[in-house]
Amino acid sequence: MKLPVFRFAPSPNGHLHLGHALSALLNARAAVALSGRFLVRVEDIDQTRCTPELERDMFEDLAWLGLPLNEPVLRQSEAFPHYRAALERLQDMGLVYPAYLTRAEIKRFVASREAAGESWPRDPDGAPLYPGDTTVLSSEEIAARAASDAPFALRLDMKAALARVDSPLFWQEAGAEGEALFNPPSKVEVNAAAWGDVVLARKETPTSYHLAVVVDDARQGITDVLRGRDLYEATSVHRVLQQLLGLPQPVYRHHRLVLAEDGRKLSKSNQDTSLRALRAAGLTHAELRKRIGL
Repeated sequence: MKLPVFRFAPSPNGHLHLGHALSALLNARAAVALSGRFLVRVEDIDQTRCTPELERDMFEDLAWLGLPLNEPVLRQSEAFPHYRAALERLQDMGLVYPAYLTRAEIKRFVASREAAGESWPRDPDGAPLYPGDTTVLSSEEIAARAASDAPFALRLDMKAALARVDSPLFWQEAGAEGEALFNPPSKVEVNAAAWGDVVLARKETPTSYHLAVVVDDARQGITDVLRGRDLYEATSVHRVLQQLLGLPQPVYRHHRLVLAEDGRKLSKSNQDTSLRALRAAGLTHAELRKRIGL
């Protein structure tokens, strides 16, 4: 029987906060409960915001939490060839296209449509679905941008992608905490169409989160993905990419979020919730567990 493998995959683009502590501890506890392994992955695609200093601080925080650091640690910045190979496979299938509309142009176009009374579709995160270059730009403008090597995003043609995968497609969702870890997973039907043509890479960035996470989970042999509830809906996109690329399907678990006092999701910019600031203020392990509901 294959032993379960869990992972905690933070980005060193800011200091870890209480939500990261909950996710890391839940993954480590689940690995122990199920006699499995716990791995750490460094999601450092953004080489501008992710720095060696922040990575060092991150590992100090994890050591303070008492979490094991099993080698080797996978760093996304060292895995660009793997993302490029996956992207090329999707391109060879005819499922990827360059999109030249900028974020500002998309925002202005959608705002104009909504101001005119049109209800523009949005993805589960609330972002407007991509309207398509030809909806906004003339063929001459698109050709000019391509010829001038203008910035672009590489997007997945979701309609074409869904035509190539099982229908209906499902993922396996199990419990995230306590005794629920031992319950059999249930099937959740994929609704990837709700995301529209998601970005897989950009001119200056070799991969997006969606592509990198499925490639990395497969490379590390991750059997159980235990992550925040805010990524629940994104699992639909990940299952489509896994099936297109012939990658294994992990069991998914989505845990509750640690929220700020005003109900917002915690962010790294909110320094009063960073582990380093709380540690400096004298936070104990017992107090930490109480604050995050453990």
